[in-house]
Amino acid sequence: MTITGGCHCGSIRYQAEGAAKTHALCHCVDCRRHSGAPMVGWTMYSQSAVKVTKGTPKIYKSSPDGRRHFCPDCGTGLFYINEVMLPGIVDIQSATYDDPNAVPARAHIQIADRIGWMAHAHELPEFERFPPQK
Repeated sequence: MTITGGCHCGSIRYQAEGAAKTHALCHCVDCRRHSGAPMVGWTMYSQSAVKVTKGTPKIYKSSPDGRRHFCPDCGTGLFYINEVMLPGIVDIQSATYDDPNAVPARAHIQIADRIGWMAHAHELPEFERFPPQK
């Protein structure tokens, strides 16, 4: 299986070959603050399986060992690499896939940092687009 994806503006494109090792929804403070979202979906691949096919991501040293790769033009987060904690692994932000449904999420991780209301987010009212104006 080949997964393709990229940033919001199209300056960065990538592909990943083969099956993802896992797909987890991360609730850690670092992921939340870097993305501005309550959680971030990450799929793990071997570094040899992931190739940037267009552009050059900027790399941000987000912790002593963690490196976050993002588009220098639009700011979209793309990859996370930590050679100490996850040697030989690239985490790809799964929402950047051309087909985000291609690899279903398998677990929530770092829930010790989860925002309290996220534990019940699945219980909130749902609207196909926007809620009705009152």
